[in-house]
Amino acid sequence: MSLPEDLDELARSVIDGNRYLVLGTSGDDHRPRVSPVYFTHAGYRTFYWVSSPEARHSRNVAARPEVAIVIYDSSVEIGEGRAVYIDAAASIAPDDELPWRCAEAFAEVDPGAMRLRPEQLSGDADWRLYHADATGWEVHLPGRDPRNGTGTDTRRRVTP
Repeated sequence: MSLPEDLDELARSVIDGNRYLVLGTSGDDHRPRVSPVYFTHAGYRTFYWVSSPEARHSRNVAARPEVAIVIYDSSVEIGEGRAVYIDAAASIAPDDELPWRCAEAFAEVDPGAMRLRPEQLSGDADWRLYHADATGWEVHLPGRDPRNGTGTDTRRRVTP
């Protein structure tokens, strides 16, 4: 196993090494809802995605902004899990914030991704820009890791 010694660095490497996060919201019936979304981030603190306001997860965010996020590397071997768990408050970016939010959200995008402009995310547009502001981070520490005295997978609080 070759996890970085610095667990904050582990969190940053997982966030930087992945394009999708799993967004956890809750519905009116209090049932959990999870949705994979392509994301960008600003300083490991603000996570951005674009979605229809009619999507179930978007409606859930509008009603209950507390969300849970997990970003994980599904390509690693069994027992070598790499994941970051993030608690956050999410919301739609208001139209008056779109110029600076778009500049921040789309400063770097992956090949094939679109760098959207404020006018594409307001008015009669089908999509809106959402952001989740992190309030806490944990990393997955596999039971095999020598820092994990339990032998059972655990989470450790970090500040990337």
